[in-house]
Amino acid sequence: MNRDSASTQYERLRGEIVAGRIAPGTVLLETVLAERLGVSRTPVREALAMLERDGLLERDRRGYRVRTRSPEELLEIYEARIALESTCAAAAAGRRSAFDLARLRHLTGEAAAAGDPVRLRELHAAWHKALRAAAGNATIIDLLERLDTLLAVYDADEPTLTDRETAAAEHGRIVDAIEAGDAEEARRALVAHLDRSREARLAKLAAGS
Repeated sequence: MNRDSASTQYERLRGEIVAGRIAPGTVLLETVLAERLGVSRTPVREALAMLERDGLLERDRRGYRVRTRSPEELLEIYEARIALESTCAAAAAGRRSAFDLARLRHLTGEAAAAGDPVRLRELHAAWHKALRAAAGNATIIDLLERLDTLLAVYDADEPTLTDRETAAAEHGRIVDAIEAGDAEEARRALVAHLDRSREARLAKLAAGS
């Protein structure tokens, strides 16, 4: 990929925002970014416009600002995610392969034993991707990936080692239901899992951390 292309700078900046290296509320200036990234202003300008379309940035009088979500907006994102991902859980109960089950079980076990918070977050994300893959609905997967991007800014320490065992137990119940072919139980267990995650995230936001 051309280092000076807008897509390259888009991926770079998106990665920094999603990883939390550029915090919500930070103002991004074309000239400053172009100098830091060692490119002209044109690809940076185009990259910023792309990030605005993703919902990660909003217009500021000086340029762009990394969007800060209100509790109400986070609730809306979660409402959409819960609806879509619970549909995936139910669909997976009827479509999952032996490989899907093995992968979900393996990731659940690895996450339960993870001793590093960064590795735990990677395994948690991988588990959810595996669940979605088991459902076999490319449109829902694409929509969920977009929602993941909007939530990722607030995921710097989600989940934590403290709730590792709780999350693993919840994942286990979802996989049990999928293996049993019980679509409604898989849906209910997934909703309960994301409900808890939503409440933890909102509590953190309310605490201002």
